[in-house]
Amino acid sequence: MQEFDIVVIGGGPGGLAAAYGLHAKGMTVAVVEKDLWGGTCPNRGCDPKKILMAAVEAQAHSETLQGHGLSGTPQIDWSALMRAKRAYTEKIPSGTQGGLKSAGIATFHGTASFNTDGTLTVGEDHLNAANWIVATGQEPRIPAIKGSEWLNTSNEFLDLDTLPADLTLMGAGFVGVELAAIANAAGSRVHLIHHSDRPLRAFDADLVHDLLDRLVADGIDVQLDTDITAVAPADDQYVVTTATGTSWSTGMVLATAGRRPVVSDLHLDRIDVATTAHGITVNGQLQTTNPHVFALGDVVDRPQPKLTPVAGFEGRYLAETLTTCDSPAIVYPAIPSVVYGKTQLAQLGISPEMAKAQPNHYQVNDLDLTHWYSYQRIQDPHARIKVVVDRTSHNIVGAAILSTEAEQVINYLDLVIKNHMGSADINQTIMAYPTLASDLGYFN
Repeated sequence: MQEFDIVVIGGGPGGLAAAYGLHAKGMTVAVVEKDLWGGTCPNRGCDPKKILMAAVEAQAHSETLQGHGLSGTPQIDWSALMRAKRAYTEKIPSGTQGGLKSAGIATFHGTASFNTDGTLTVGEDHLNAANWIVATGQEPRIPAIKGSEWLNTSNEFLDLDTLPADLTLMGAGFVGVELAAIANAAGSRVHLIHHSDRPLRAFDADLVHDLLDRLVADGIDVQLDTDITAVAPADDQYVVTTATGTSWSTGMVLATAGRRPVVSDLHLDRIDVATTAHGITVNGQLQTTNPHVFALGDVVDRPQPKLTPVAGFEGRYLAETLTTCDSPAIVYPAIPSVVYGKTQLAQLGISPEMAKAQPNHYQVNDLDLTHWYSYQRIQDPHARIKVVVDRTSHNIVGAAILSTEAEQVINYLDLVIKNHMGSADINQTIMAYPTLASDLGYFN
């Protein structure tokens, strides 16, 4: 039996933040990982996806400037793009584990399973700890339809040697919309299917509608309010059938209709840790129903967006909480969310929908940005922002934006909101001009 102060189950960004933070405070720490060291984000998630998206974004900027100084749109070379992606991802697992070992943090590779006596088994190793942190994240959910065995996921898409000429995505959430944008830009005929008429439900409905219009204009076959009910092989293709009886042939079908918490192998019931369909139940200190077990990241059932920076924030919080007496409950700052693509959709803080429900407290400034210099300069054809302003303080407290530059603007607004900056504060800051940041003073 190997003894530790803390054992972290899950070697992704959140678990690593906790492990390094606790080790720095003198704790004996071990990290357990059953798959790729580094977790989903750098191996099969946001990082490789954004490498592929870099080519998409460059192509989009080139397209909007046709006739405005550029002639000829670059084409995406999928093989070269995949080589660039792999040059990054192939180094992640060994580099992550090597970093832990160099720091003096013990590592174990294998499937972790709790025992009834509260210890943990990982292959042939048996571990015991004063406290445990579960940071196992989520994995793609495969829907129970006829022919589900023929479905692939984002994991396979992000490592395709050859992109199919025709691709079908089942689910228009973050993953579905982003992969649709990548495949479409790279030359595939893309079908994006969603079970309801309201995809990306966490985002402003008007801007989602605008985004879907852009996807359709780009040539993506967007089908809402219908379900894929069956997938069947046919020679080297697959036949997809929907609930309405519509069918077509496609080269690959991806399940992009959500993710599920990775908890089944852990046998958390043996140590009295409560879970729901959405993840592990925790209190304000990220403590589970077992006082010696904590959880962080995407595996937790909480309302905050399941994003890598949130997991890292929670990991740093637990490093303090587990080494400090009477720590306060975790307080989350405003959390920006971005759907990437040729046109980006981003949101932060109080949403326009929330603001409209409290008109005495908030006002919503709905601004067409297409004629603003920053967007006219790059010929951004559909730039729009909804800014939420507190009626008492006149400070910006939330925003939703659709633009090719949404990721940058939402991060600037994140700093404005975090620092409670009003118009006077913004105008007392001299920004480089003309830039997206120098527009901040005009939003409220």
